[in-house]
Amino acid sequence: MKKEPIEAKELAVDKRISGFEEVVLGYSEKEALAESFRCIQCKNPTCISGCPVNINIKEFILQVTRKDYAGAYFTIRKTNNFPSICGRVCPAEYQCRKACVLDKSKFAYCSPEAINIHFLERFVGDYGMRNNLEAPIEKDTKSSKTKVAVVGSGPAGLCYAGELARKGAAVVVFEGLQSCGGVLRYGIPNFRLPREILDYEINYLAKLGVEFKTNVLVGKTVSLDELFQQGFSRIFLGLGAGVPSFLGIKGENLCNVYSANEFLTRINLMSAHKFPEYHTPVNIGEHILIIGGGNTAMDAARSALRLQNMRGLKPDVRIIYRRTELELPARRLEIEHAKEEGIKFEFLAQPKEFKGNDQGFVRKLICLRSELAEPDSSGRRRPVVIKESEFELDCDLCVMAVGLKANQLLIKATPELKTNQDADIIVNPESMESSIKGVYAGGDIVGGEGTIIEAMGMAKKAARSIIDNT
Repeated sequence: MKKEPIEAKELAVDKRISGFEEVVLGYSEKEALAESFRCIQCKNPTCISGCPVNINIKEFILQVTRKDYAGAYFTIRKTNNFPSICGRVCPAEYQCRKACVLDKSKFAYCSPEAINIHFLERFVGDYGMRNNLEAPIEKDTKSSKTKVAVVGSGPAGLCYAGELARKGAAVVVFEGLQSCGGVLRYGIPNFRLPREILDYEINYLAKLGVEFKTNVLVGKTVSLDELFQQGFSRIFLGLGAGVPSFLGIKGENLCNVYSANEFLTRINLMSAHKFPEYHTPVNIGEHILIIGGGNTAMDAARSALRLQNMRGLKPDVRIIYRRTELELPARRLEIEHAKEEGIKFEFLAQPKEFKGNDQGFVRKLICLRSELAEPDSSGRRRPVVIKESEFELDCDLCVMAVGLKANQLLIKATPELKTNQDADIIVNPESMESSIKGVYAGGDIVGGEGTIIEAMGMAKKAARSIIDNT
C-alpha cells in the first residue's frame, strides 16, 4: 500500500501575516516516524550525492525509524554542522529530494512523492538542541597546533570554523558587522529561520573554543599580512557576496527604491520587524513591488507584506518576474507560502523605468510585456520583449532582488589575491586555496551566489585540505 507523504504543519495564514513568527512548525515524533518509514532504504541512495555535504541520509533516516534520534543527530553532524538550520532553509527540492528515487518530477524541482528529507533533518536537529547533544571533539595532535583566522561569519565561515575547532585547532572568526551569522542573520527573515536557532549553533561553536571578534573589517581594520604576523598559519575567506546588483534603468536612484540586501538587513539585523519597539529607518509604502524571482525576492515580499499589516496598511505587494512561474528559481515552498499570504505575481514583465514625484520619491514603474523564446544553448528560455506592450504599476516602494556581487574592499586591499571577471576569488578547486599561500576561500565569494549548503560544502573541502596537510 502506497504511503502518502507527511507534510509539516504550518502556522495559520491569518496569524503569519501579522508578525514574524516561524511559519513551518516541523514534525512531531509521530509524523517524523511516519515519513521516515516511507524511505525504501534503496541500495544506491542517490539522495546522498544530491547533498553538497554528502550527509548519510539513508543511515540517519533508518536511525529515525528505530527511534534512535541521538544516533541520527550524530550521523548528520559528521558531515553537517547545522542540521536545524539546513532543515529549515536548504532548497532540498532542488538537491537531495530531487535525487530521491521516489521523485517523479520532470522539472528542476522534485515532486511531492520524494521523501521530505529536510523536515526529517530539522526534526533530528531540533531533538539534538532540546537535549543539548554535543558531538565529540576529535582532537588531532597536528591540527591542535594550527591557529586559523576565519574572515566572515556566514554559512561558509561558520562551517569552516566548526570543522577545524572539532579537530582541536585554535579558531578566531572576524566579522565586520556587530552580530555573527552573515546572510543567515541579515538575509533570512525570522519566520523562516528563528534567531534562537542561529544563536544556538553559534554558541555551540563557542563551546568548541571558537573565538568571535565582531566589528572587525578585514582589509581595512586589519590586513591579511597582519593576520599572518599575529601568528595565524591559515586564513579562510568566507566573505559572501554582499554588493547588490541593479538593472541600470532610469529612476533607480529615486527615494524608496531599495536593494533587497539593504531592505532585509534593516529588518533582520536592525529589528525593523519589531516596530515601534525599534525605530529602524525603513519606509513601508502602500504599493510595494519586488523585482526578482529567487528566495531573496520571496523573503523581501513576505517581509514587506507583514510590515504593511503591522502598520495598519492594506496589503499590496507584487513580485515582478521576467519569466513564468515555472522558471521561478525560488523554493517551491516559499512560492506557495507567498501566494497563500496574498503576494501577487506579475509574470513575463520586464521593468523599463521608474517614475517619481517632485520630491524625488518613486511613484510608478513602467514595464514591458515579454514572451519566452525557444531554449538557448544553456537550456533556458530567454524572455523577449513584445513591441508596444508598455504598462505601468503603482509603486511607492520597490525592492530590487536581482542578485549580489562580490565585495571589493578586501580584494582591492590585497592585489595579490587573484579574481575572475566577476571579481570572485579564484581558488584551486581541489584544496580551495587562493593565489596566496595559506589563504583559502569558499562560499559566494568563490562561486557567486549559491545555496547555504553549497557554501558549507566548499568550506568543508577547504578545512579537509588543511587537516590532511597540517
